[in-house]
Amino acid sequence: MATNAKERLLSAAERLFYEEGIRAVGIERILSESGVGRASFYRHFPSKDDVVVEVLRRRDGMWRAWLDGRITASERSPEELPLALFDGLAERFAAAEFRGCAFINTMVETADPDSPAHHVAAEHKEKVIAVLDRLLTEGGYRDHEALARQLALLGDGAIVTAVREGTPEAAVRARGVAEVLLRTADREPART
Repeated sequence: MATNAKERLLSAAERLFYEEGIRAVGIERILSESGVGRASFYRHFPSKDDVVVEVLRRRDGMWRAWLDGRITASERSPEELPLALFDGLAERFAAAEFRGCAFINTMVETADPDSPAHHVAAEHKEKVIAVLDRLLTEGGYRDHEALARQLALLGDGAIVTAVREGTPEAAVRARGVAEVLLRTADREPART
């Protein structure tokens, strides 16, 4: 039963934080939406900040699993596989419940770069860059680390633009810029 209560708390908090923002949602609202009592809440989490960190860690795992699935399902060549990020983002941007990136939103809301939530959000972004770096390395790109950071920047920019414009077109435009970056980047000679 304790695991069920924790899961209900995390599910309610994740949904509320994403839909309404971390600062806008208090513990009372999480308790009300989850149907979990205050004593049970404090058995699982010393504070709201701990809930935020746990929600972000959980969301990070789910988001990266989703990205891995998009990469695995992609029919793109190894050289173009990093573009799968933008293909997936276009799908996400089209969803009615899209409210931007939970990690970007967290960094903006917390504003304190030393806070645990900010650290977890920043770690997520570094993990995404690492995925892109791996794909670029496998695709034979020489300056793969710098290119991975450039593609991540395009992805983050597309996310913010999609929120502003309310359309998935930002992912399409960002993918177009990414295609140019990949086409003009130095690559290792093909092995025969």
